[in-house]
This record gives sequence, structure tokens and C-alpha cells, in this order.
Amino acid sequence: MKVEQIYTGCIAHAAYYIESNGEAAIFDPLREVQPYINRAEKDGATIKYVFETHFHADFVSGHLDLAQKTGAHIVYGPTAKPNFEAIVAEDNQVFKVGNYSIKVIHTPGHTMESTTYLLIDDKGKEHGIITGDTLFIGDVGRPDLAQHVIADLTQEKLAAHLYDSLRNKIMPLSDDLIVYPNHGAGSACGKMMSKETTDTLGNQKKVNYALRADMTKQEFIKTLLDGLTTPPGYFPKNVLMNIGGYESLDKIMERANNPLSVESFEVVANETKTLILDSRTAADFAKGFIPNSINIGIDSNFAMWVGEMIPDIKQEILLVTDEGKEEETIIRLSRVGYDNTVGFLKGGFISWKNANKPVEQINRITADDFAQKIKNEKVMVIDVRKKSEFDSEHLVGAINIPLNTINDNLSSFPKDKSFVLHCAGGYRSMIAASILKQRGWSKFVDVIGGFNEIKKLDVPKTEYICPSTLL
Repeated sequence: MKVEQIYTGCIAHAAYYIESNGEAAIFDPLREVQPYINRAEKDGATIKYVFETHFHADFVSGHLDLAQKTGAHIVYGPTAKPNFEAIVAEDNQVFKVGNYSIKVIHTPGHTMESTTYLLIDDKGKEHGIITGDTLFIGDVGRPDLAQHVIADLTQEKLAAHLYDSLRNKIMPLSDDLIVYPNHGAGSACGKMMSKETTDTLGNQKKVNYALRADMTKQEFIKTLLDGLTTPPGYFPKNVLMNIGGYESLDKIMERANNPLSVESFEVVANETKTLILDSRTAADFAKGFIPNSINIGIDSNFAMWVGEMIPDIKQEILLVTDEGKEEETIIRLSRVGYDNTVGFLKGGFISWKNANKPVEQINRITADDFAQKIKNEKVMVIDVRKKSEFDSEHLVGAINIPLNTINDNLSSFPKDKSFVLHCAGGYRSMIAASILKQRGWSKFVDVIGGFNEIKKLDVPKTEYICPSTLL
């Protein structure tokens, strides 16, 4: 059986491509669908189905564009109610892709329509399960997302459904099945996901805390809900886009592919409510940037942090990128539903600087300078890492304000005295620094290399405790 995992690390997402005898199927595609079409063309195959494991929260799926471009049928599991043409399958229904069979296994819990797809080869042998967010490697899907979309659901009810799905539908399956999940480490759809992106079901039964055979339902619910944090604010908005439909990526790209001169960029920025988003590295941004812009670097979990830090998914955006990164940045914005990019600065930041336009900077210090600073004076330190990271190990006396809470906690940052910002490596603290600078703060410095560099030095820090959650 030809099963190919197509993994996108910046959002920790796995789509799947299977092909047999000139027919292909795609599972949980991303918004940009041309790579899947190209993959099928390479095999001389026709994409027959687009299978969705559930209504995704952490990204906007490419199901509609892929179906429109290829004529493929969109398939959901039982209870799904999409606002567009799709096959809503029955539990145990079988679909044929060439000589292979895809069996629908309804596994509610992460969401009520969540479905696992059992892959069966041409000889009738069960090969693997595409589990969506029902079962991850080392974890299971969080049960608190659908309650933000469907009023009468609670996380306790969903967790109980997930317990039943795992015990009655997944765990009785053969140990030699390959588990193909929708996400890996770094996704906010689970709390303790492994960096590995496949495993055997048998091994997961041994090592995955949620599959312990003697676990009671109440124990499962308690364990699953422990350590969950508030889901990112853009998750419910992405769910609604996946249910209701969206504008095609082609139209979004056509609108956004709008190079603006320095003069035109300045006019749009000054006369509209557009947000200037600078996707360069933290180091480059700190050295100089357009006033009132915020920095979310393309070189890390860009789409996730856009979703966390820009509250309005309909926000109009002006881009400042490294030259040649414009299209990639627009696509990565669209992956999480930010479809209203109105243009980008032609020639990048250097064109703005060469035009002698106003430029701002972020003050940064090295970890060595920081260590010396706290020895000589009393310093307010604000750590913008996740609570789980902070609880695991932090500088004595530091204040934890996780980056994703900054918009709601601006009053916690003093304007009348200086402070030091840091995260783990400098990426998130620069996002925080840019937002603070945009809102009028100036008496702060950012630590280059963050806690990863600070903890190597002789500074007071708490004893390390292994985290129980990665959220």
C-alpha cells in the first residue's frame, strides 16, 4: 500500500496521500492544494476523494479548493454537517481507492464528528489507521475545542466519548497497524505529543498514557483535562470556516500579490486600519523596523503565532518580508484563515530605510550582559514563555506573562520603570517586544538567545521539574 505522510513542521501538521491503480485520496489537506495535485500527477493518478477526519480548529483545510480543482468527493464521518456538498459517511462504510479500501470508524471525542480511517490493502490486510486528532503519538486529542462551537457540549462529555472511542473502536484493532496522526509535537491540539509522527498501535498501547488498559473512565477524564490551557482564540474561527466554506486561495493570492512602493505603502498604512506585519527574523527586526509594525518571524511557528496574537481574523494586513518570501508568507497566513493581506512592501525593509523614512529599534542585551546586570542592580524580569515552561524552570523572581496572554495583560507591563524581556530563544520575546513598542512602551530590553542562554550562566534559577504538559 502506498501511503505517504506530507508533514508541514511550522504548524506540526500531517496530511496523507494514498494511491492505488490510478486512483488517489488525500486526507486532511492544507489550504494550498497544488502540491497534492502535483503528487497525484506524478503517479498518473486521479484524486478521487478528499477525506476529512474532523472539522479542524488549528488550520483551514484545503478540502474545498481541492475538490473544486480535481472533481474529488469530500468525505466526512458520521454526524458532520458541512454547509457544502460532501459525503457524510456511515460508521463502517467502506470506500474504494483503486484496489485499496478505506473503512470509516466513527471515533467521537476530540469533536463529535471525529473519524478514524482504516486502511486495507488489496489482499485484505489491515495496514494502518489515519486517526486525525483522535489518537496522536504519545497523546490523544484535547476534548475542549468543540465546546467553543457547540453550546451544549462540555469538555467532560467529550472526554467521556473519547474514552469510549479509544476503548471500543481503536484499542481492539491489531497491534501491527501503523498509526498516522494529524499532528506532532508543537501542535496545540494535544498536550504531550511526541516528536515522532508515526508508530505502531501496539507500541502506543504500551507507552501512551491515554491507552492504559486498566484506566477507568473517570480517571481518564481527570487525566485528560489536567494541564489543559485555554485554546488559541483563532481555533473556533477556523472551525467555522471549515464548516461553512471560504474564499479560494487563488483569489486571496491574486488580491494579496500587490507590491507597493514606499510611498504607496506609507499611504495605505497611515490612512487605513491595516496592521503592518514584519516577518523577518528577530535579529533583523530589532536592528530596524517600520514604526507601529509587529514582528512574527516566518522562520518558526509563524501561522500559529499570527492566530494567537492578531485577535481579528478579518484584519487587513500589510506585509514586510525578506525579498522572495512574499508568496510564502501570504500562504502561511491563509493556512489559519488570515485572508486579508492587501499588499507588501516592494524591496522589503531596505527600500524603506533607503528612502530615509522613520525607523525604530528594539534594545537587546546578551545573556552575559543580563547576568552582570542582575548582579549589580535589582531588575524586573518578565518571562513570556508558556506557563508549563516557566513552572518547569525559571529565573528566581521572574514574572510569567505568557506571550499569548499579552493582549489581555498589557497593564502588567510597567511604563514608568525599566524591565527585561525573555522567552526560550528570542523568537517569542521579540513578538512581545514589537507589540509593546507599538503600544507605547520603551523602557525595556530583550535578551538575545533567551532562557536557553541565560540558564548556562551563574544566575539564580529554580530547580528543574519535568513538565506534565507542553501546552
